[in-house]
Amino acid sequence: MAHHSSLSSSEAHGQPVGALAPGYRQKVREVLVLTLILNLVVVGLKVAVGLWTGSLSLMADALHSVTDSLNNVLGLFTNQLSSPTPDRDHPYGHQKFEAIGALGIAALLGTACFEILQGAVNRLIHGSAGVQLEALDLWIMILVLGVNIFVAFYERNVGKRIGSPILIADAYHTMSDIWITLAVIAGLMGVWLLHYQWIDLILTLPVALLVLWSSWCVLRDNLPWLVDEMAIAPEAIHQTVMEVPGVLNCHSIASRGLLGRQVFIDMHIVVDAQDLETAHHITETIEMHLESRYAPVRSTIHIEPPGYQEEEITYSNPTS
Repeated sequence: MAHHSSLSSSEAHGQPVGALAPGYRQKVREVLVLTLILNLVVVGLKVAVGLWTGSLSLMADALHSVTDSLNNVLGLFTNQLSSPTPDRDHPYGHQKFEAIGALGIAALLGTACFEILQGAVNRLIHGSAGVQLEALDLWIMILVLGVNIFVAFYERNVGKRIGSPILIADAYHTMSDIWITLAVIAGLMGVWLLHYQWIDLILTLPVALLVLWSSWCVLRDNLPWLVDEMAIAPEAIHQTVMEVPGVLNCHSIASRGLLGRQVFIDMHIVVDAQDLETAHHITETIEMHLESRYAPVRSTIHIEPPGYQEEEITYSNPTS
């Protein structure tokens, strides 16, 4: 007797996977769109001032701010996919498109960062034209800093109010950009007041390294999608499933995806059931347990009768 379930309990009752309170995703989307616009303004101003003044540290800072905008874009994409709807051509959903896009973003960040570092080395060796600053440039950077501060506190406050991990995480990332911008402004003031051109070159290195770190974080967070890395320890899934009455054993457990975005779980269970209706009820209860702990989840469950024996059973019932 075998039963295959490809829908989570929430899907089976007509609700989207990982469904949240009405208006939640809309509010998250509105905040992300607003912060994306503001972050693009910040990037544009930093690039403009960086090109005008010739400041490599400011160009590196602009590149780091690009990651804020990209985080907003990925946040919008993730928010849209928080209730993924598979189609005929993509029966497991569309989440890997996000991972592929993130890998492209990481590659672009790494390439741009290398170009900035190369420019810093060339300026250090050949002594090309330094930074040319005016008071207006510093005022523009102070305005940019104010926008960053507004974005960080606005996202954090809204995220805490509605309980959105996406907004809270993005706010913390923007906070790191604030400290970098403060350091760059301090360096530019040193160049302007003291005429120490080397300050700009010295600041370029740590800022560029932070961009490389951001690039690595993007890779680290999205590679599991593409290589089908284990999403949840099988021991944890086994413990959750064994809490359901009627389950005698759970084995051949596999999971993939990312917690909080989308998780796929496959397993075999031995059930104390002599009819299909009872076995089906047990699987639905299992799905509800998994959904409550790891949502959103799509489960595929193979049912085996009470007397099922196999040498390769992964786990045994500790009470037996």
